[in-house]
Amino acid sequence: MASLKELRNRIASVRNTQKITRAMQMVAAAKLRRAQEAAEAARPYAASMSRVLANLSTGMEGREDAPKLMIGTGKDDVHLLIVATAERGLCGGFNSSIVRRAREEIVRLKGQGKTVKILCVGKKGRDQLKRLYSDLFVGFVDHSEAKRIEFVHANKVAETVLQRFEDGEFDVCTLFYSEFQSVISQIPTALQLIPAKVEAAVGDEGGLDLDGAVYDYEPEETEILKDLLPRNIAIQIFRGLLENAASEQGARMSAMDNATRNAGDMIDKLSVTYNRSRQAQITKELIEIISGAEAL
Repeated sequence: MASLKELRNRIASVRNTQKITRAMQMVAAAKLRRAQEAAEAARPYAASMSRVLANLSTGMEGREDAPKLMIGTGKDDVHLLIVATAERGLCGGFNSSIVRRAREEIVRLKGQGKTVKILCVGKKGRDQLKRLYSDLFVGFVDHSEAKRIEFVHANKVAETVLQRFEDGEFDVCTLFYSEFQSVISQIPTALQLIPAKVEAAVGDEGGLDLDGAVYDYEPEETEILKDLLPRNIAIQIFRGLLENAASEQGARMSAMDNATRNAGDMIDKLSVTYNRSRQAQITKELIEIISGAEAL
């Protein structure tokens, strides 16, 4: 059995850890509000961009001059996976869930004989994936110095992806991130960026509903798409990074809350053990004193 001093030291250590986890929970709660507002503000713009592209794509079906970013290269032999995770840990299963979703896709694609390339955004995804797939890495983007995610960060990633696509390094590009639902719910999501996969529900509010109307575009659809498609990739990446930021803080807040509760339970158990040991030691000393007195 541990001595009283060891128990006191352990209780003090757990209590200090509890203070740290409680402080991290409060910091995550403060950051979550801003991150959630940013993610929710980006959703309507990204959805509107998808609706515009869906509208334009209806007039490009079957045309030979359709942009490659929309129709692809005509094959799907090489896949580029953009795995966006956090730069830091202590956020529960947030990073692991995204990496798990990406690993499932890697296994599926390799099982079909496809070539897979990985571009990681965030240290935690890189650290987990390089253990098994270090030979598939083609790049890494570090945002650890950024205090908050801005469009310029997403645009740099988009420029890298577009340059690699123009160089013919891949045929299909997919972004992996976690969509924020609530503090306790973040959904790992895979979004195909190239070729552009735009969908809009006909008849839904804000969806694509032409009602038989014919649209004339000025300039031509190809000219509009030439500008919108690269911009859409940057916007979708930006939205994914913002969703990740909110999901990370939500997961960290939940994880730190659980850690604080667990530390409290551990302190209670250690305190009971300490009190029992102390009482046993006092009883032992009393018995020794009484026995000595009787011996005299």
